[in-house]
Amino acid sequence: MTQYVIAQIVITDREAYGRYQAGFMPILVQYGGRLLAAEEAPRVVEGDWAFQKVILLAFEDDEAVRKWSESAEYKRISEDRTLGTHGVGISVRGL
Repeated sequence: MTQYVIAQIVITDREAYGRYQAGFMPILVQYGGRLLAAEEAPRVVEGDWAFQKVILLAFEDDEAVRKWSESAEYKRISEDRTLGTHGVGISVRGL
């Protein structure tokens, strides 16, 4: 069953986040992930939203998410994501 990863972030250091972005796609693809959406300043339909950017990823299943998120390659680039952003990421099972 498809597993989705949703990240909501605020970018605090563009240079650090840029380094993270530069390495992101090859690692995502290597682990079978797909980038479905990535938008800065999306239109809020309802309620308050305290973030700046939303990212939506898809993986074959939860095991694929774990392999990607726990991989040495992703952990290495995540250092720049941590330096350059704050936010939340969640993994949810598709229907």
